[in-house]
Amino acid sequence: MLEAAIDGLMGVLTPQSLAFMTLGVLIGSLVGFLPGIGGPSTLAIMLPFVMTMKDPYLVIALLVGLDAVGNTASAFPAILISVPGSIGSAATILDGYPLAKKGQAARALSASFIASLLGGFVGPLALLASLPVLRPMVLAFGSPEFFVLTLWGLTMVGVLSGNAPLRGLLAGIVGVLIATVGLDVKSGVERFAFDNAYLWDGIDLVIVALGLFGIPECIDLASRKTSIAESQEFGHGFLEGIKDGFRHWWLTLRCSAIGAWIGFLPGLGSSVADWFAYAHAVQTEKNAENFGKGDIRGVIASESSNNAKEGGSYIPTVAFGIPGSTSTALILTAFIAVGIQPGPELLTTQLDLTFAIIWTLAIANVIAVALCMAFASPIARACFFPFYTVVPLIVVFVFIGAFASNFSSYDLLALLIFSMLGFLMRRYGWPRPPLLLGVVLGEKMEMYLWLSVARYGLGWLLRPAVVILFLLVVASLLYPVFKQRREKTQKTAAAS
Repeated sequence: MLEAAIDGLMGVLTPQSLAFMTLGVLIGSLVGFLPGIGGPSTLAIMLPFVMTMKDPYLVIALLVGLDAVGNTASAFPAILISVPGSIGSAATILDGYPLAKKGQAARALSASFIASLLGGFVGPLALLASLPVLRPMVLAFGSPEFFVLTLWGLTMVGVLSGNAPLRGLLAGIVGVLIATVGLDVKSGVERFAFDNAYLWDGIDLVIVALGLFGIPECIDLASRKTSIAESQEFGHGFLEGIKDGFRHWWLTLRCSAIGAWIGFLPGLGSSVADWFAYAHAVQTEKNAENFGKGDIRGVIASESSNNAKEGGSYIPTVAFGIPGSTSTALILTAFIAVGIQPGPELLTTQLDLTFAIIWTLAIANVIAVALCMAFASPIARACFFPFYTVVPLIVVFVFIGAFASNFSSYDLLALLIFSMLGFLMRRYGWPRPPLLLGVVLGEKMEMYLWLSVARYGLGWLLRPAVVILFLLVVASLLYPVFKQRREKTQKTAAAS
């Protein structure tokens, strides 16, 4: 492992890798501080270009560097204009914006950067610490265990979809069905292709991602018809904010651990990590009455967790090939395309690439925080651009990214179909990440199930690890039901 760690470090410290990492950090920061764009859309746009690269270290440096820092820069709009740059910074608004209104925006920003930096170290450390446990576990697993793991990942992301668990689960099932379109690789049978040669290879994941997230977000931004929000003064206190980040180190460590754990659970990710950490801070910190009114601890809790979750989300991605978030689902697609194989290979023969991911997560956060500190003023001014100046650029890049998938006019038609689907899902409250992850996991689920039946018949259902994992799947399905009943009982008791 030591040799692999050194090889991974040398791979990401080459001038070319550092250049690609810096480029990824710059793009990730840009995406973070421009409200509404979102990291998954940007990753989806870049996939067709990244898949032509041959050096896996460059792919890791660019994509992981981009993915690792989006939440760092998203603190700018969250604190300055009360608009989350990404969904992972939503809880930052609760105390960051009141601090900005008090003239302490500089303090809030610098504290958020330090918390992001420290959280960005905890996530890779969690991934590193898990390797000795994950390696023998993965080597002991066979196709039956991996099938149930993919099923568990889909169940988690479907059930834990906000207040619509059933909709999330149904969206995941639809994604699995979409993954079956095309020629069956085992038998060569055409499925749901309708004698159209374009569909023989299946529907490109890039087009699905762009349609579900890119165009609907543009429509939402354009429909707001809002311009620049009222500017907030930076004030003074950058140094004080840095001190706050280290002064509350124990809170930072706890919330980072929460973020890493939630990132590890497939499908949760940024949408809940910051809220879990914020709730933990409110429940455990002394003098909690100031939370929501401009308490620096609220900013620290949210920002440390949403960066730590990035490292945590790579644990199931690296070990089992199960995306820990929508972003890692897209990155997983690029990894497979360039020959990086998650699972046993990435923990054995490609262990140096695993360490390259860990090093990139840590180094990219240092670069991002340094850039945010250095260019805080101009970046903040960019946050106040009217939305109508951003939307046309996004639309252009989305169509270019979709057409570059197969260079076919059918790509644009498929983009429009999935854009309509994404718009309707957004409008009527249907979660979209489960559908995308269903498309990613569908092919793996089918392959693992086929291998399990071919090798073991029905006996694979009685393997001890399979039974334990099936119990976890059942628990994941039943947990929301018990939770809703408990909340209903509590409300009834409070009303009486």
